[in-house]
Amino acid sequence: MIRIDNLGKRYGDHFIFQGLTHTFSPGCVALCEEESTGKSSLLGLIAGVIAPDAGDVWIDGYSLTHASRQAKARLAYVPDNCLAFPLQTGRGLLEQAALEKNTTLGEDAFDLAYELGLEPHLDKRLEQMSTGTRRKVFLTAAALGKPAAVIADGPSNGLDARARAVLAEQFKIWSRDRVVLFASHDAELVRACGASVIAIAALA
Repeated sequence: MIRIDNLGKRYGDHFIFQGLTHTFSPGCVALCEEESTGKSSLLGLIAGVIAPDAGDVWIDGYSLTHASRQAKARLAYVPDNCLAFPLQTGRGLLEQAALEKNTTLGEDAFDLAYELGLEPHLDKRLEQMSTGTRRKVFLTAAALGKPAAVIADGPSNGLDARARAVLAEQFKIWSRDRVVLFASHDAELVRACGASVIAIAALA
C-alpha cells in the first residue's frame, strides 16, 4: 500500500502541486497526463528520491520522513533516467539492489532478465548499454525482495516489442498483491496490464 498525505512540492515560487492525499491499494495505476503536470516529481517523491516541501508518504505502513530506510526497503523504483551509475555493470547493479533489499539475486530475477532479453548484456557497464537495455536492468532489480510498491517512470521507453509484452505481463502479476504505479504515454501498455488511469489533479 502507498499513502500520500497532504503532499506538496514547489520549485522556487511555483507550486507543482499542493495537498495531495490519496491511498493506493494493490493494483496497476497509470499517470497518463500531458507533460509538465508533475508526474515525474510525484513518482520521485513517492520513491523517496525527491524531498517534499509538505506532507509525507507511507510505504507499506512506513513513513518516508520518519522511517526512510524501512520505507525504501519496501519499494522498487525505475527512474526515467537509468544512467545514475554509468560505470556499474548490470550484474553489479542487481547485486547492489539485492544487498539493499537484504535478499539474494535468485532465480526469479534471472528468469525476468532472460524474458526481457537482458542476459547477454549483464556484464556490460550501463554507459555501454542502450536506453532500453538499461531500463531492463532496473526492471529486473524491481523483482528483488518482493517490494510492496513498484514505482516506474516511463517503464516501456526504449523497450522492444517482446520486452514490452513481458513488462505488461509482469505488471499484471505484481499488481495482484502490490501497488504498481507508473507514468507513461504508452496506451498499449496501459491497456495490456489493465491499469486504471488517474490524474494528479484528482488526488488533491
